[in-house]
Amino acid sequence: MLISVPATSANLGPGFDTLGLAVDLRNEVIITPSKFLSLSTQGEGSDIPRIKKNSLFLSIYNENYKRLTGRDDNFRFEFHNRIPISRGLGSSSAVIVSALSAAYTMAEKKYNKREILNQALRYEHHPDNITSAVMGGFNVSCIEGDRVYSKKRRLPEYLRAVVVVPNRTISTAKSRTILPKMFRKEETVYSLSRSSYMTALFMSESWDLLRIASKDKLHQARRMKMIPELFDVQKLALKHGALMSTLSGSGSTFFNLCYDKDADKIAKVLQARFPHFRVFTLALDNNGALTKD
Repeated sequence: MLISVPATSANLGPGFDTLGLAVDLRNEVIITPSKFLSLSTQGEGSDIPRIKKNSLFLSIYNENYKRLTGRDDNFRFEFHNRIPISRGLGSSSAVIVSALSAAYTMAEKKYNKREILNQALRYEHHPDNITSAVMGGFNVSCIEGDRVYSKKRRLPEYLRAVVVVPNRTISTAKSRTILPKMFRKEETVYSLSRSSYMTALFMSESWDLLRIASKDKLHQARRMKMIPELFDVQKLALKHGALMSTLSGSGSTFFNLCYDKDADKIAKVLQARFPHFRVFTLALDNNGALTKD
């Protein structure tokens, strides 16, 4: 059985912990019954002990497989990681979603994506990344009680993501500590208005207005100061045709949305200016988590 989950970009500027979308960069897990527990890891993070052990995946998988079946069975897991680790592209959410999808599948339990999403909320308390990882596409989401409520919009094939992955991380936990405990009313209204406007633009496919809607006064600039080069990434991407340019999650990756005709030009300019950063040109993903025999 193969479980495949896409990378995600959350916040999208003003949509703090609320907005997100999926890109076609996928982690895959191949699972087979085995007499003994065994695992192998290839790709991103395979040289990092905690990632190589896949302890987060295994703990979630084992907990839910036993909850669903009452058994402790052994499996072989082959991890093929393509999502950069701790770079703001939803690598942790991909692990959570893939572990839950795998547990339900291997337990031979019928489930829908909404059930996986609500279970994922037990392990990730912000819905932006997990929603897009499960559903694919662009999503606006909120939490009420122990449930995620969300609305999805499929993304057109003529759009591309150009993502810039710096050679160092920004810790999500650390980046939250630099945010103020209280925000001024003017800052809150500024970002709230643009988050609402951005949602309307995605739903109506009014892409050329995203440059205005993607501005933010709550978190982006404060976090970008931890890697000052990100201000130049944003400025350069917008100068060369990006529809919007935002910090991906808490960073350090920067997400740039553009028309497909502009993607190569933007990627080349950014790679030339930042040779020590990785630059990916990616299609957008509308499928979310997938399970294949």
